Amino acid sequence: MPSLADMVRRRDPDRFFCALFAPAPLREALFTLYAFNAELARAQDVASEPALALIRLQWWRDTVEGADRRHEVASPLRGLLAAGALEAAPLLDMIAAREADIEGPPASLADFVARMRDGPGGLAAASGALAGADDAELRRLRHLGAAYGIAGTLRNVPALATRQRCVLPLDVLAAAGLVPEAAFTDPKRVTAAVSPALNAACMGLLGRRKHIRRILLPAALPAVLARRDLGRAEPAVARGVGDRLAVIWAAARCVV
Repeated sequence: MPSLADMVRRRDPDRFFCALFAPAPLREALFTLYAFNAELARAQDVASEPALALIRLQWWRDTVEGADRRHEVASPLRGLLAAGALEAAPLLDMIAAREADIEGPPASLADFVARMRDGPGGLAAASGALAGADDAELRRLRHLGAAYGIAGTLRNVPALATRQRCVLPLDVLAAAGLVPEAAFTDPKRVTAAVSPALNAACMGLLGRRKHIRRILLPAALPAVLARRDLGRAEPAVARGVGDRLAVIWAAARCVV
């Protein structure tokens, strides 16, 4: 059976690379957390209809809330929760954000940003909690994670279009004279139309670069990739050597 590290490497290569900057014991816990996030994403990707996706997400909600599951990801996740290394709240935020996406696009940019704070932001906060982040650090990590989520949404517009899914804010689409279905037929045009508003929201969450404790780097480093994505004419461009070097340089300086 593939390890959790292998699963994360395959399904979440950005966070896998960032997790390599963690000490070995923390790295294994991070792989469990990131595998959990990958399973939440899979609940949406493999279900043939929204109701089935919601059932899958409820299974994970029950797991986080205490149900005893024998599963390659659920078992170690329950171990982290039982040991007090993780709290349930950010994990439940992540599930709620996925459920909201299934129900439809957010009505407003504010709603969209709130989903990002709960989803990828909740994941970054949970990652920081594993490393002992304090309340101020957790707030910043949640913002950085949300920024990475916004940049990732822009990168994934074409991929989501192939599955007839759009998670872009309705008010931003309407301001450009677009409806969600436009993303299915012309994802490049839609990405270009919504990028200014989403990029501005992303930059607001990223703020200026600041020093961060080395132990928290794995949780914060995806924000380095978000900054790079914002500067690209084509957000969906494949990751390259430059991206990895930027992460390595940020890690060396402990500045994100």
